Amino acid sequence: MTTGAGDRLDLPMVGGRQSLREQVAQALRNALIAGEMRSGMVYSAPALAAQFGVSATPVREAMLDLAKEGLVEAVRNKGFRVTELSDRDLDELTELRRLIEVPTVAALADASRAAEFERLRPLAAEIAEAADRGDLLVYVNADLRFHLDLLALSGNSHLVAVTRELRHRARLSGLRALSERGLLADSAREHLTLLDALVRGDAEAARATMNHHLDHVRGIWANRPEPPGSARPDPATRASGEA
Repeated sequence: MTTGAGDRLDLPMVGGRQSLREQVAQALRNALIAGEMRSGMVYSAPALAAQFGVSATPVREAMLDLAKEGLVEAVRNKGFRVTELSDRDLDELTELRRLIEVPTVAALADASRAAEFERLRPLAAEIAEAADRGDLLVYVNADLRFHLDLLALSGNSHLVAVTRELRHRARLSGLRALSERGLLADSAREHLTLLDALVRGDAEAARATMNHHLDHVRGIWANRPEPPGSARPDPATRASGEA
């Protein structure tokens, strides 16, 4: 299936100091992650360039960058097709994120670092506000910055880079449906709950919240509220007051 004139995406205009190629690539990643660009669809560089208000060259270059990341694949004489992810792919991506992020975030819990965590609160609030008004691209961008900035507090730049790549490879295919049903705010508020646990120095509550949040994310990837076979939150989660 190839996009036509009626398949316009909600893409930003680009310009400024960052190279057009980098700006376009990041905007397309956000659109992919948010599910704005649909799996199996073919998108042409000239059509996307017209929406960005730039020439087709930086768009083609950006799409080639995304192809190297496994997000799209070139279709001869047509454009680029968004690669499809199986349930197994999504399960494996979730498990990798769980192995990396849950223990790292739990280890950060320390009341003496409360000021560092509080600096992330405006981002957590931005995520919740974007969810409330259904602004998916702002939601995705703020969510990415929150998680990467939080992980950066570990001091491990390689861990942050690996997590960024894992997130880029996933698609929140159920994000729009969840937003339209008014359920996205539940996942959004978990970022504030997580910060509260970290500020208290409560490692177990932070671990439980992060685990439950990844269950939510896995469900969003599959366009379901929760992934199949998802474990219910443990008592530590309920004790922490997490939604």
